[in-house]
Amino acid sequence: MSGLVHICCGDGKGKTTASVGLAIRAAGAGLRVLFAQFFKDGTSSELRILRALENIEVRVCQTPYGFFKMMDQERRDRAAEDYTALLRAVLDEARQGFGLLVLDEIIAACNLHAVPENLVTEFLRTKPEELEVVLTGRDPSDGLCSMADYITEMRKLRHPYDRGITARKGIEF
Repeated sequence: MSGLVHICCGDGKGKTTASVGLAIRAAGAGLRVLFAQFFKDGTSSELRILRALENIEVRVCQTPYGFFKMMDQERRDRAAEDYTALLRAVLDEARQGFGLLVLDEIIAACNLHAVPENLVTEFLRTKPEELEVVLTGRDPSDGLCSMADYITEMRKLRHPYDRGITARKGIEF
Protein backbone atom coordinates (compact mmCIF):
# COMPACT_ATOMS: atom_id res chain seq x y z
CA MET A 1 0.00 0.00 0.00
CA SER A 2 1.30 3.43 -0.90
CA GLY A 3 0.83 6.03 1.84
CA LEU A 4 -0.74 9.35 0.88
CA VAL A 5 -0.74 12.82 2.45
CA HIS A 6 -3.91 14.38 3.85
CA ILE A 7 -4.52 17.99 4.86
CA CYS A 8 -7.53 18.80 7.05
CA CYS A 9 -7.81 22.58 7.11
CA GLY A 10 -10.23 25.48 7.36
CA ASP A 11 -11.89 27.69 9.93
CA GLY A 12 -14.57 25.13 10.83
CA LYS A 13 -14.78 22.56 13.59
CA GLY A 14 -13.72 19.02 12.76
CA LYS A 15 -10.06 18.98 11.72
CA THR A 16 -8.81 17.13 14.78
CA THR A 17 -12.01 15.07 14.94
CA ALA A 18 -11.44 13.84 11.38
CA SER A 19 -7.83 12.93 12.14
CA VAL A 20 -8.86 11.07 15.30
CA GLY A 21 -11.43 9.11 13.29
CA LEU A 22 -8.82 8.12 10.74
CA ALA A 23 -6.41 7.13 13.54
CA ILE A 24 -9.05 4.85 15.06
CA ARG A 25 -9.90 3.36 11.66
CA ALA A 26 -6.21 2.69 10.90
CA ALA A 27 -5.62 1.14 14.34
CA GLY A 28 -8.71 -1.03 13.86
CA ALA A 29 -7.22 -2.28 10.61
CA GLY A 30 -4.03 -3.26 12.44
CA LEU A 31 -1.85 -0.31 11.43
CA ARG A 32 0.49 1.29 13.94
CA VAL A 33 -0.48 4.94 14.48
CA LEU A 34 1.62 7.82 15.75
CA PHE A 35 -0.55 10.78 16.80
CA ALA A 36 1.26 14.02 17.72
CA GLN A 37 -0.37 17.26 18.85
CA PHE A 38 1.12 20.73 18.65
CA PHE A 39 -0.22 23.80 20.51
CA LYS A 40 -2.37 21.64 22.77
CA ASP A 41 -1.55 20.79 26.36
CA GLY A 42 -2.14 17.04 26.22
CA THR A 43 -5.46 17.12 28.10
CA SER A 44 -7.85 17.07 25.13
CA SER A 45 -10.44 14.35 25.70
CA GLU A 46 -9.60 12.46 22.50
CA LEU A 47 -6.13 11.65 23.84
CA ARG A 48 -7.54 9.54 26.68
CA ILE A 49 -9.21 7.11 24.28
CA LEU A 50 -6.33 7.18 21.77
CA ARG A 51 -3.87 6.26 24.53
CA ALA A 52 -6.10 3.35 25.56
CA LEU A 53 -6.19 1.80 22.09
CA GLU A 54 -3.77 -0.80 20.83
CA ASN A 55 -1.46 0.30 18.04
CA ILE A 56 -1.69 4.05 18.84
CA GLU A 57 1.15 6.09 20.30
CA VAL A 58 0.47 9.69 21.39
CA ARG A 59 3.07 12.44 21.61
CA VAL A 60 2.59 15.98 22.96
CA CYS A 61 4.88 18.75 24.14
CA GLN A 62 5.61 18.14 27.82
CA THR A 63 5.53 21.84 28.72
CA PRO A 64 2.13 23.54 28.46
CA TYR A 65 2.86 26.92 26.91
CA GLY A 66 -0.60 28.38 26.38
CA PHE A 67 -1.45 30.58 23.40
CA PHE A 68 1.65 30.97 21.26
CA LYS A 69 0.54 34.29 19.76
CA MET A 70 0.17 35.85 23.21
CA MET A 71 3.63 34.93 24.56
CA ASP A 72 6.51 37.31 24.98
CA GLN A 73 9.42 36.69 22.62
CA GLU A 74 11.57 34.82 25.15
CA ARG A 75 8.78 32.36 25.93
CA ARG A 76 7.98 31.97 22.22
CA ASP A 77 11.62 31.11 21.53
CA ARG A 78 11.60 28.46 24.29
CA ALA A 79 8.31 27.05 23.04
CA ALA A 80 9.58 26.95 19.46
CA GLU A 81 12.65 25.00 20.61
CA ASP A 82 10.44 22.47 22.41
CA TYR A 83 7.94 22.16 19.54
CA THR A 84 10.78 21.71 17.04
CA ALA A 85 12.35 19.04 19.27
CA LEU A 86 8.98 17.27 19.46
CA LEU A 87 8.60 17.44 15.67
CA ARG A 88 12.09 16.07 15.04
CA ALA A 89 11.52 13.19 17.49
CA VAL A 90 8.13 12.34 16.00
CA LEU A 91 9.41 12.41 12.42
CA ASP A 92 12.30 10.10 13.36
CA GLU A 93 9.95 7.75 15.21
CA ALA A 94 7.44 7.72 12.31
CA ARG A 95 10.07 6.01 10.12
CA GLN A 96 9.98 2.96 12.42
CA GLY A 97 7.13 0.86 11.07
CA PHE A 98 4.12 3.13 11.53
CA GLY A 99 1.26 3.03 9.04
CA LEU A 100 -0.25 6.42 9.93
CA LEU A 101 1.25 9.64 11.26
CA VAL A 102 -1.06 12.43 12.43
CA LEU A 103 0.49 15.86 13.00
CA ASP A 104 -2.39 17.71 14.65
CA GLU A 105 -2.10 21.53 14.42
CA ILE A 106 1.24 21.27 12.62
CA ILE A 107 0.02 23.75 10.02
CA ALA A 108 -0.50 26.41 12.71
CA ALA A 109 2.89 25.53 14.19
CA CYS A 110 4.48 26.12 10.77
CA ASN A 111 2.54 29.33 10.10
CA LEU A 112 3.52 30.83 13.46
CA HIS A 113 7.17 29.74 13.06
CA ALA A 114 7.01 27.49 16.10
CA VAL A 115 8.52 24.78 13.89
CA PRO A 116 10.37 25.12 10.57
CA GLU A 117 8.05 24.13 7.72
CA ASN A 118 11.02 22.76 5.79
CA LEU A 119 11.30 19.94 8.37
CA VAL A 120 7.77 18.87 7.44
CA THR A 121 8.20 19.22 3.69
CA GLU A 122 11.54 17.40 3.69
CA PHE A 123 9.97 14.58 5.70
CA LEU A 124 7.06 14.35 3.25
CA ARG A 125 9.55 14.08 0.37
CA THR A 126 11.47 11.27 2.07
CA LYS A 127 8.82 9.52 4.19
CA PRO A 128 8.51 5.75 4.08
CA GLU A 129 6.45 4.87 0.99
CA GLU A 130 3.74 3.05 2.95
CA LEU A 131 3.28 5.77 5.60
CA GLU A 132 0.00 7.72 5.47
CA VAL A 133 0.36 11.26 6.88
CA VAL A 134 -2.31 13.69 8.13
CA LEU A 135 -1.60 17.39 8.70
CA THR A 136 -4.21 19.56 10.41
CA GLY A 137 -4.63 23.29 10.95
CA ARG A 138 -5.77 26.50 9.31
CA ASP A 139 -4.31 28.13 6.22
CA PRO A 140 -1.85 25.55 4.85
CA SER A 141 0.93 27.04 2.75
CA ASP A 142 1.15 26.47 -0.97
CA GLY A 143 4.21 24.32 -0.29
CA LEU A 144 2.30 21.96 2.00
CA CYS A 145 -0.72 21.90 -0.30
CA SER A 146 1.46 20.95 -3.26
CA MET A 147 2.54 17.81 -1.39
CA ALA A 148 -0.97 16.69 -0.39
CA ASP A 149 -3.05 14.01 -2.06
CA TYR A 150 -6.18 14.96 -0.09
CA ILE A 151 -7.12 18.47 0.99
CA THR A 152 -10.34 18.68 2.98
CA GLU A 153 -11.56 22.06 4.14
CA MET A 154 -13.85 22.38 7.14
CA ARG A 155 -15.73 25.64 6.61
CA LYS A 156 -17.51 27.44 9.42
CA LEU A 157 -21.04 28.45 8.56
CA ARG A 158 -22.10 28.93 12.18
CA HIS A 159 -20.36 28.32 15.51
CA PRO A 160 -21.59 28.68 19.11
CA TYR A 161 -18.48 30.71 19.99
CA ASP A 162 -19.94 33.55 17.91
CA ARG A 163 -22.75 33.68 20.52
CA GLY A 164 -20.32 33.59 23.44
CA ILE A 165 -20.49 29.85 24.10
CA THR A 166 -16.97 28.70 24.97
CA ALA A 167 -15.39 25.33 24.16
CA ARG A 168 -17.08 22.41 25.90
CA LYS A 169 -15.25 19.35 27.21
CA GLY A 170 -16.03 16.27 25.16
CA ILE A 171 -17.28 18.32 22.22
CA GLU A 172 -14.57 20.86 21.32
CA PHE A 173 -11.77 19.46 23.48
